[in-house]
Parts: sequence; C-alpha cells; structure tokens
Amino acid sequence: MLLTSLANVRYLTGFTGSNAVMLVLPGEAIFFTDPRYAIQSGREVTCRRRVAKGPILAAVAAMAAAQRLRRVGFEPAHLSYEAYDKLRSNMPLNTSLEPVSGWLEALRMLKSETEIALIRRSVAANSKAFERAARRIRPGMRESELAAEIDHQMRRLGAEKPSFETIVAAGERSALPHARPTGAVLKPRQLLLIDMGAFLDGYASDMTRMLFLGVPGPQVKRLYRAVREAQLAAIDAVRPGVTAAQVDRRARQVLKTYKLERTFVHSTGHGLGLEIHELPRIGKKDQTPLAAGMAITIEPGVYLEGVGGIRIEDTVVVTSTGCEVLTPTSKELRLL
Repeated sequence: MLLTSLANVRYLTGFTGSNAVMLVLPGEAIFFTDPRYAIQSGREVTCRRRVAKGPILAAVAAMAAAQRLRRVGFEPAHLSYEAYDKLRSNMPLNTSLEPVSGWLEALRMLKSETEIALIRRSVAANSKAFERAARRIRPGMRESELAAEIDHQMRRLGAEKPSFETIVAAGERSALPHARPTGAVLKPRQLLLIDMGAFLDGYASDMTRMLFLGVPGPQVKRLYRAVREAQLAAIDAVRPGVTAAQVDRRARQVLKTYKLERTFVHSTGHGLGLEIHELPRIGKKDQTPLAAGMAITIEPGVYLEGVGGIRIEDTVVVTSTGCEVLTPTSKELRLL
C-alpha cells in the first residue's frame, strides 16, 4: 500500500514535514522523503527510511521493482493524475496499481487517549483565542481585521496555524455558511458569526459562536433559540451505537418544529483530528455507528437570505456512556 496523504503518513510515523510517502509492505514499512527532511525524519521516524535524491515516486517505483511487488494499492483521493501517470511509467509492467479508499481513515476515526488530550489542548487554545479577540471587537472594525486578530491570538497561544480559513461574517453575510472575511465594516444592530479552529501539535479544533452588536430583536432571538435547542438535542443524541445520521436527524427534528428545517443547508457535523474534516460525516446518509473515542463537531445552523445566519458549533468526544463537550466557551448569544 502506497500512502501519499501527509495526514496518514503522520498518523503512522509522527513525521511533521511537508513531503513524504510511505510504502507499507507485509513485513515492514518504508518511509520516503527528500534531502530537506533528512535530519528531521531521522528524529521523528522509527521505521526504515529512504532519502530520495530525485523524485520520491521514482524511488518508490524502484523499491517496488526490487521487492517484486505485483499489486500496489494507492490513495485515489491523495494522488493526482499527473503523479499517478509518473508512478505508472516508472513501475514494472507486471505491477498493477489499484485504488484503495478509506482504509487508514477508518482507523483514524477512533482516537487514542493521547490524541484526545491533544484535541482537548487545541480546543482550549482556540476558545482562549476567541475570548482575547472578542474583547477587541467594536463597530467600525472590518471583518478581515477581526479575522487577522483571531489568527494572531491563536499563534500567540502556540497554534501552528488555523485549521481552516477563519470565518468572520457580519449582518446579512452571516447567511453565507462559508463566508470569507471581507473589508465590510461591523455596524451596530448586526449579527456576527465567527467560525474558527486551530492546529496545535498537529491536531485540529473547531468552534462557531454568534455575537450581536447591540440588542437583538424578536426574530434574531427566536432563530438563536431554535439553533441552540437543535444543537443541544444533537449533542444529547451522541452515544455509542447511535448512527451519525440519527444525530443529524435529531437536530433537524428540532428545527422542523420552528419551521426552519429548509434553512439548514449542511450536515450537522464531521469528525476531526489530524485533519479538520475526517470521518464520520454527521449527515443524513452516514450510517456509521458512533463509538467511544470518536471526536466530532456538532454544528447545526439556519440561514435566511437578507436577514443573516446563525450556527453554534462545539467539538465533542464520544464516551462509553454518551459524550463530553470539549468546547468551554458559553453558547449564549454574546451582546457587544
């Protein structure tokens, strides 16, 4: 099996660099990188190593020939067509390349105690960065300025980088689930959606919180109450044996009582760990049974064009009896 996903390589070896692949054989694993990472990989990787002076995939093909391999699996989601073509052209003619999906990702769904501790630290730093940045929010500030402040606070708390592009969306733009920060100015009587996450020691966190600049009216209060109830209901549904789809359905059932189910346009959550989006997907069609050790997000939302959007998101870990909410930040609508 040829692993080209850096997250999968890191999961197996602890390697934190940006260029490496692994060839997993029946009796051993061989790690390949380039000379830039010769010293670093020597400190981080304990399996057999090859530092390729030329293209890494050519070195892999040469190893496959030396080992007389007849079938080599590859990760189709993590190998470009160009890379596949180069690999194929260097492989022996009697060696077949076969796509294999989800093998290691399924193993990664269940986190060890060490991984959960790292996710917990990432979540704590992310929430602390939010609190520091929130104290600086004021009318007249730009969305992009606030996003930069959030990212700066993450870095100050030890994060390597955000786990995705920080989302700051004010007013009507909060109805865009994946809005990118713009030069738009924060104004009084506006909703403000902040979706943020950090990578700390390689592990991701994810959180969404809502703020309001001023005093919200009845419509905003009702929308917020609906989403909060949906999020709490979904969290309450999380336990071993319950499917991802059942958790998603619970959030939608609550929103349906408010006649808001059609405004919920994405899944209820996703797994996270070495990547910000991992299995399982907490969506309508995912029949994966939850199990103790899974780290997932719970993030229902409603989005009304011309009004705004509201999403509340926590990172939670499935336990033997239910789940633990790792996110310490209050879910209350914060008034500024």
